[in-house]
Amino acid sequence: MNLVRSAATVGGTTLISRLLGFLRDVMVAAALGTGPIADAFFVAFRFPNMFRSIFAEGAFNSAFVPLFAKRLEGEGENAARRFAEDALAVLLVALLVLTVAAELAMPWLMLVFAPGFSQDPQKFAWAVEFTRIAFPYLLFISLTALQSAILNSLGRFFPGAAAPVMLNVTMILAILFLVPLTDNPGRALSWGVAAAGVVQFVWLTVSLWRAGMVLRLRLPKLTPDVHRLFRLGVPGVIAGGITQVNLTIGTMIASLQAGAVSWLYYADRIYQLPLAVIGIAIGIVLLPELSRRLRAEDAEGASWSQNRAVEFSMLLTVPAATGAAVLAFDIIRVLFERGAFARADTEATALALVIYAVGLPAFVLIKVFQPAFFAREDTKTPLRFAAISIAVNIATSFALFFSFGFAGIATGTTLAAWVNAGQLGTRLYRRGEFAPDTQLLRRLPLTLLASAGMGVALWFGAAALAPFFENGLLVSIAALFALIAGGVLVYFLLCEVTGASRLRDLRSAFTRR
Repeated sequence: MNLVRSAATVGGTTLISRLLGFLRDVMVAAALGTGPIADAFFVAFRFPNMFRSIFAEGAFNSAFVPLFAKRLEGEGENAARRFAEDALAVLLVALLVLTVAAELAMPWLMLVFAPGFSQDPQKFAWAVEFTRIAFPYLLFISLTALQSAILNSLGRFFPGAAAPVMLNVTMILAILFLVPLTDNPGRALSWGVAAAGVVQFVWLTVSLWRAGMVLRLRLPKLTPDVHRLFRLGVPGVIAGGITQVNLTIGTMIASLQAGAVSWLYYADRIYQLPLAVIGIAIGIVLLPELSRRLRAEDAEGASWSQNRAVEFSMLLTVPAATGAAVLAFDIIRVLFERGAFARADTEATALALVIYAVGLPAFVLIKVFQPAFFAREDTKTPLRFAAISIAVNIATSFALFFSFGFAGIATGTTLAAWVNAGQLGTRLYRRGEFAPDTQLLRRLPLTLLASAGMGVALWFGAAALAPFFENGLLVSIAALFALIAGGVLVYFLLCEVTGASRLRDLRSAFTRR
């Protein structure tokens, strides 16, 4: 398996999904703005979207992939299939119980996840209703996480990466055809979320059939293998979803400030693009790669893969973070400033994006470091670090919120990410499981230098093109595209000149196995 080529497949598919997600958000922003219906819907959407990010974007893989791969290579396909079927049966029953319990307890759950909404009875009622409609998405997305993990173990990364496309397409269709038929657009969009779960489940079921891995429903039975899966999986899911947990904590605190939930949501949508395309994509591919090499006792190959994953991820993430910070206002203005989304909303969302951009390399490093633990069936260490990260986030967010509002929440999330990434990397180094090699130590400072040069070029470019952003949507889009394209060109030219990366190195990375 080629690490870079497989990551490019997942990342490219994820990019398409996220671009569709931006189109979806542009349409949602125009329909909802940042009023009470928008706040209620975004809290409702945060529930299933959080679980989509936690489960579908690799965290479930943390426990399942090493165990499934061990059965597949050690005992054959039938044993691996039986293990997957046993896991499916137990997971399905647990999810049904959880879904029913959550539906019944939703008003009390909303007091926890959005306490500020209780001051507005109508907003609170909408949030409860919308979340009840959308929550069954959790059932289907958790099942598709199992399906994706099987396909990833078989080296078929495309179907799982393409599944989120179904969510965005379904919601876009809901905006176009269902919203005009209802008096409450938030309710219509919530039904779109629920329908998307069914569509994704069907897509991956067909993909499994094509891969020759047909799963049959069995009576739930807690076998030793399934018990080990869930024992490893619970801390792995929590650790793997720490970014989403921290964002959810931010949502809870932000509900105390009018409009803050929406501002943080839209900023989150922007920085999640490079996080998904780079960090999550590399993490998904790196886990089976490390598992395979460690089972073969190829410590040197595992070390090479880990170093290249860090190098490749930072090569793309640092300039992405720099560009997002420098162009934050222009990005938000072009994407969202229309309809009910006013200039004040643009300014607030841009500030949140700048703060999140500072933490973007840390968010990506978390996704790159965690597979090194998961491949060794160690999910408890990342969980301990995740708990510390959550504590840092809560303490910082509360300490800063009452002085700086929503900006304090974004700062808490960013600081927590750096604490988590630092702990993961340090522990791997101390255990002798990751040591930066000469190539990484030489190229990382050059990557920072090239990114800084690109940032300066973007700053002057944005100032020169500022008048074009006042001449209508199409001209603004063209100006933003010109800045991004110019920034990419400048960055890779600087990489070539400084030696941070060269074209021949990228070609070699796509061909090496």
